Amino acid sequence: MPSFKIDLSTAVVFVATAPEPKMVNKRTGERAVDSKTEAPLSTVGLLVSDEGEGNLYSVTIPETGFPEGLTPGTPVAVTGLKARDWENEFNGQKRHGISFRAVAITPLAA
Repeated sequence: MPSFKIDLSTAVVFVATAPEPKMVNKRTGERAVDSKTEAPLSTVGLLVSDEGEGNLYSVTIPETGFPEGLTPGTPVAVTGLKARDWENEFNGQKRHGISFRAVAITPLAA
């Protein structure tokens, strides 16, 4: 499926929730990994404010793409943010949505 770049050039972005490991299976503890680089993946909540509107996004990012100790409230720059639509069927229920992925998240200087 195609992905779409998200332009954050006029946005202000803050960490809303600290990065957490992205799991494939929470019961077994199996961690999600990038299919190309095999880097472990994490999920971070980002608050994106632009043109008077704020939105909360859950963004998947490789573990190598953010510094340790990234905390809520930290202003950040986001590199390579893309959106991709998805659809699947689970237990006879069709589900769909949009997933977000970034290459890196870098804290901005205070």
